[in-house]
Amino acid sequence: MDQVTRVLVVDDDPLVRSGLRLMLSGAGDIEVVAEAADGAEVLPLVDEHRPDLVLMDIRMPQLDGLKATAELRRRPRPPEVLILTTFTTDGYVLEALRAGAAGYVLKHTPPAQIVAAVRNVMAGEPVLSPDAVKQLIDVVATAGDEVTASRRDDRAEAVRLLDLLGNREREVALAVAQGRTNAEIAASLYMSVPTVKAHVSHILTKLDLNNRVQIALVVYRAGML
Repeated sequence: MDQVTRVLVVDDDPLVRSGLRLMLSGAGDIEVVAEAADGAEVLPLVDEHRPDLVLMDIRMPQLDGLKATAELRRRPRPPEVLILTTFTTDGYVLEALRAGAAGYVLKHTPPAQIVAAVRNVMAGEPVLSPDAVKQLIDVVATAGDEVTASRRDDRAEAVRLLDLLGNREREVALAVAQGRTNAEIAASLYMSVPTVKAHVSHILTKLDLNNRVQIALVVYRAGML
């Protein structure tokens, strides 16, 4: 059997938590090791149970999922975070990705797809629901229409970051931003999958980023897509 993925479920609704535990436990390669009712409980539970992935809601009474994600991802060797929520409004998608979440899925997603999202995140592939992708595109498009000093500074900073990369790393970063898998990148750039993984790892280290989604955001901010 493949290695079991240890999951911490974070949601303020006990019925939702129970449903997620039942659903995820039905997958032979996923184990729910703990539950939290608020973002404030996340760090202590992560220390106690060492999950591989945190399935995180956004709106919670004390500490919301976005702030909890940012706090968690600032720690050394943090677990992956997959946002599972009912909300795609008010810039939540972009804020979650910038906080370090590796994916954003809506609660009305079919159970099999939620299980697949957990597996994909653990395989290093970012996951975004169609509604989340639409909102992200809308945010990027709107921002592109607003030529302000802050936007120019943001683009300049993104360009500066990409200048830290070698030519091959920049090509890999662009392919990541286009949503290509490691295998697809390897085929298009004529390199092995392990080489692609090494390049991605070097990019994350050089740019001080958490995951592939944040690589894509830097590329978008730099105006390369």
